[in-house]
Parts: sequence; structure tokens; C-alpha cells
Amino acid sequence: MPDNNEARDQANPQNDMFSVIPIEVTVSVGRARPMIRDLLALGENSILSLDTRVDDPVELFVGGRLIARGELEELEGEDAGQLGVRLTEIIKQSGSFR
Repeated sequence: MPDNNEARDQANPQNDMFSVIPIEVTVSVGRARPMIRDLLALGENSILSLDTRVDDPVELFVGGRLIARGELEELEGEDAGQLGVRLTEIIKQSGSFR
């Protein structure tokens, strides 16, 4: 017997079509609010201070909408050196697309 997701997918064959469309996920690590004069003074090797610490959670956005929070991690294996996000919280959406 199919579960609710399978039944929904079988009832709407367009779900397969939409499931292969890539979307962009933006990961926000922090914000900076410099004065314009300070921003104009930035050059190569300048450091822009953010309002977060290294261990603070990051936020994930799709279409400007917060969808999750997580922790940055360095990947291992063949992707060593790349950053990844371990999800720690999924944001419940009102008026979700489901």
C-alpha cells in the first residue's frame, strides 16, 4: 500500500517533471552593516566583520524564504576542502507548496 507521498505523486504525474528542476539555495553566514565610507575604503586583503561567530548557525534560503538552519562543515573524501551544511532545523512553512 503506497504511503501518502507515493499516493500524492501517483495522483499528480507532473511531480516527476518538477522534481528534476534545479533550484538555487542561498546560505547566509552573517551580515555586515558598514558605513558607506568604510565600505568604499575596503581593498584587497581587507576584512569585513560579520555579526556572527564561526560556530553560529547559518540560514538557508530559497526564493528569499528561510527554509532551514544548519552548521557549516568541511567535506571529506573526494570533496575534501569544500564546505557543506549539516541541517539542524527545518522551518515549517505556512501556506507551503505541498
